[in-house]
Amino acid sequence: MENQLKKNRQSPRKRFVNLLVHILLAVLALIWVLPILWIVLTSFRAEPGAYTNTFLPQGYTLNNYVKLLTDRNVLNFPKMFMNTLLIAVISCAISTFFVLSVSYSLSRMRFKFRKPYMNLAMILGLFPGFMTMIAQYFILKAMGLTEGSSIRIGLIVVYCACTGLGFQISKGFFDTIPKSIDEAAIIDGATQWQVFTRITMPLSKPIVIYTVMTSFIAPWVDFIFAKVLCRANSDQFTVAIGLWNMLQKEYIYQWYTCFAAGAVLISIPIAVLFLYMQRFYVEGMSGAVKG
Repeated sequence: MENQLKKNRQSPRKRFVNLLVHILLAVLALIWVLPILWIVLTSFRAEPGAYTNTFLPQGYTLNNYVKLLTDRNVLNFPKMFMNTLLIAVISCAISTFFVLSVSYSLSRMRFKFRKPYMNLAMILGLFPGFMTMIAQYFILKAMGLTEGSSIRIGLIVVYCACTGLGFQISKGFFDTIPKSIDEAAIIDGATQWQVFTRITMPLSKPIVIYTVMTSFIAPWVDFIFAKVLCRANSDQFTVAIGLWNMLQKEYIYQWYTCFAAGAVLISIPIAVLFLYMQRFYVEGMSGAVKG
């Protein structure tokens, strides 16, 4: 009742400002949603080709999805999809473990070269990762991971190898968890591993979910290194390479609407992962430390 009275007492100026803010947010939401709506409509467009005179398709069909999932002669999209899914899932699991382990160690433990390592990681993070692309390729070539099915192993190694440098956000979250919780568990006989897995991880669900999602999205959408490593090995192509090929001069007329359909399909795993895990974002630390 009191809140309602305060709301009714708002000055005309404040109401006008709130109206402008809501209008601005509505416009920004429209700008954000419009490209997504367009790509979805294009994926159902019956007219082939990349250019049309109208925003809305003149006809709708499911043939674009059927062609994308059944055509094996030109671009084997299901094979690319499964290659990418396998690489992304394995890379996500390994990268998440690396990032959380490094973050927890730097947050809770004190050891020699701890600060120099964090400073070095910060400096290296200023440089784009593809600067080392050629060196990584020749290292993988020397290891025999640039031909055949071993390409997938090579991509997983690359995606996971340097993830430990991305510890800053997770470490900052671990720093907010009181160390007295760890100390109480150690006094009760828990090992450092038990503190990490049974106490810190349950209290850190938001950052764990964040790390899982970023670790999955990175290999899922990567194009540059996947293209360098796969080269002409079409059996090992990822979805990013497949979608890029659909926009090539010789394919764009017949495959452009299939490109839109592929863009919709590759967004499904990310959307499902986010919708399933978003509930954990609102879960923070519960309870208190009593002294």
